[in-house]
Amino acid sequence: MDGGTRGTAEVRSEFLRQVVRRGLLSQVTDLGALDAVLAGPPARAYIGFDCTAPSLHAGSLVPITLLRLLQRCGHRPIVVLGGGTSKVGDPSDKDRMRPLLDDEQIRRNMGGIRRVLERFLDVGDGPTGALFVDNADWLDTIAYVPFLRDVGRHFTINRMLAFDSVRRRLEREQPMTFLEFNYMVLQAYDFVELARRHDCLVQMGGADQWGNIVNGVELVRRLLDRPAHGLTAPLLTSADGAKMGKTAGGAVWLDGELLSAYDFWQYWRNVDDADAGPLLRMLADLPEGEVARLERLSGQEVNEAKKALAGELTRLCHGPEAAERAAATARDTFERGTLGADLPLIEVPRADLEGGLALFELLRRSGLCATGGEARRLVAAGGCRLNDVVVLDPLHAVSVGHLTADGVVKLSAGKKRHTLVRPV
Repeated sequence: MDGGTRGTAEVRSEFLRQVVRRGLLSQVTDLGALDAVLAGPPARAYIGFDCTAPSLHAGSLVPITLLRLLQRCGHRPIVVLGGGTSKVGDPSDKDRMRPLLDDEQIRRNMGGIRRVLERFLDVGDGPTGALFVDNADWLDTIAYVPFLRDVGRHFTINRMLAFDSVRRRLEREQPMTFLEFNYMVLQAYDFVELARRHDCLVQMGGADQWGNIVNGVELVRRLLDRPAHGLTAPLLTSADGAKMGKTAGGAVWLDGELLSAYDFWQYWRNVDDADAGPLLRMLADLPEGEVARLERLSGQEVNEAKKALAGELTRLCHGPEAAERAAATARDTFERGTLGADLPLIEVPRADLEGGLALFELLRRSGLCATGGEARRLVAAGGCRLNDVVVLDPLHAVSVGHLTADGVVKLSAGKKRHTLVRPV
């Protein structure tokens, strides 16, 4: 396994051609062999999602795009929901052990993640219908000693210590529990079960999963004597290399109950100019000619590309009506100076406003600032506006006298983040 991407110009399968064109190929176990599989009859490939959060976030759009492309190219995507591995926790890219979740938390998270994925994939029993499976179905019934004898003997401690997820933790002198150390073995075993149960011989994932994927490929070959394949895509990062998907208020969730369609739209509208083109190419469902045109825009015109990115991703995640409402709200708020209908809204007790509520506290309650200290610094620096008027005193009392004709107070952090406050 060379882990490289040599010879990508010669791929024959439509799936790999699209993956290469979009810049979604990071590493592959054997490009030629995988290309041959995907150029033939409908194949099956899987991606796993652990259920450690109530939803997926913006970074998950890359693996989701892989699954969507696979399905559109006539193959069957399999989604593994980690009901079993979520009880262990993937140590990749973590400084400390993840909090342990109980069965009920995992079940709720699994439901939220599945709801998100079902918006992107066509689910069904046909040859290309997306299939959802839970790895607890096999992991929860493992007999420990037989598992160690049959599977554990194929893993050496020497090699496991060399994997990035382990090595980085040890180099930072952060402890890794024996529980976490087992994660890579369990994920590799998932691949074996998927090959047995569903004739699935391709695993995909983010670049941070390369070591786990290689383990699974080799385990399938050793236990089943079958050719297995692995492919990874780049993680979602900005032009300066920083991971994308976080805001001042937290993760950029793909669930509208955790992050409104308007806030989701705004996140993509506000990406750096240099990121708009690559993100459109990677994630958007636009014709190649249109993507190429938007990539060439510069100066003020790049805002067209950023609006196209925001609109396209919001359409995919929340539907066309929500995307249009978010765009209309942005036009009202930023171009016409009115109150957009989809601006985020919070409610506060009317008694608090009648008595006067400190501006910094209202910023904290609104979620525009994470802490009171952050809110105080924002106001003192001139970054806060109350009904579009800059206020410099963090203790400025916001009262019912500030209510607009619409019965709300408009609160702004910087030029791009706004919230309406309504007394109840």
